[in-house]
Amino acid sequence: MSNPIPESVEQLAHVVGPDGDDVLAEMDEYADREGFPTVGPAVGGWLELLARMTGAERVFEFGSGYGYSAYWFCRVLPDDGEIVLTEIDADELDLAREYLGRGDFGATAHFELGDAIETIESYDGPFDVVLIDNEKHRYREAFESVREKVAPGGIVVADNAVAGSTIDHEDVRRLLDGESIEATGPTEGIAEYLSAVRADPDFRTSLLPVGEGVAVSYRVE
Repeated sequence: MSNPIPESVEQLAHVVGPDGDDVLAEMDEYADREGFPTVGPAVGGWLELLARMTGAERVFEFGSGYGYSAYWFCRVLPDDGEIVLTEIDADELDLAREYLGRGDFGATAHFELGDAIETIESYDGPFDVVLIDNEKHRYREAFESVREKVAPGGIVVADNAVAGSTIDHEDVRRLLDGESIEATGPTEGIAEYLSAVRADPDFRTSLLPVGEGVAVSYRVE
């Protein structure tokens, strides 16, 4: 499916947002060369800013790839901070370890190979920021596995709220409006996730129209 967010908006968001560094430039080149999907620098800048705004000390990622989003988070985590990366591909996780090792970070990074939803069971909260970027049909399951571990004032960020894979944003809207339609698995997964976080009385959710769409849910209590 095509991305309805204009490329010009993405480019402007990149220019306005925080500057990257040499390591991030290499990571972007890797993504372009290998065709590896990342959140991109515009969303990366938002991840860094959201972590800074919440004073984040602990971050958990459902799906980390080769560490692109984690690198943006680490740039603002304190020296005694902590981030948990999860990935099912050992080679990607090794590459994440290499890239983060080259950054000037004091925070502790945990590299967990395996299913993220199983991994979260072995970690106690609270987490200040949670990124959900695993299989789209499991977004709601990921949220339910971590919601009690999100600190009040913390946030849950979900990528691909608008586009990516076979996600159809118009069908997502129709499903949220209660229409009975046939939709792709990823589209249904995103709609189920958004429905769950919007209905949760402890969270307030809105959408950032950058990248492939980022849903941000703030824990109010």
